[in-house]
Amino acid sequence: MKRFFYFISLIVSFVVSVGFVTSASAELEWTFRKQVPLTSAPLDNAVSADGQSLYILSAGEILVYSLTLNKTINTIPIESEYDSIAVSPRGNSLIVTSSTGKSLKIIDLEFRYNIDVSDLPLKGPADAPVTIAVFSDYQ
Repeated sequence: MKRFFYFISLIVSFVVSVGFVTSASAELEWTFRKQVPLTSAPLDNAVSADGQSLYILSAGEILVYSLTLNKTINTIPIESEYDSIAVSPRGNSLIVTSSTGKSLKIIDLEFRYNIDVSDLPLKGPADAPVTIAVFSDYQ
């Protein structure tokens, strides 16, 4: 029995020592996707929680850049004192801070999606401010 444990300890020691001796190396390859011209110098940036958007903070504005569409899709005006930006863990808020103004601002994001209902049967006035779509024919 002692021989068995001795043999097992030798194997474990060998495996551990080989694990520390060997190393793997990898090469890094990259491709420039696109260079985005900005209207002012960027101060900070943050990526959305889902990886779809990039928020670029510059003096007086936050550019919302779509990484899937490769274009700026919106601009949020903001006071020029803010110099740092972060995205909340759930991705529904931006947190901007000002080191000189000693302030923090939370900007809630609300995503609205337009659904084309022009060819679908409607119930109620066609010019209603809110449309509720019920997809009852899908099972």
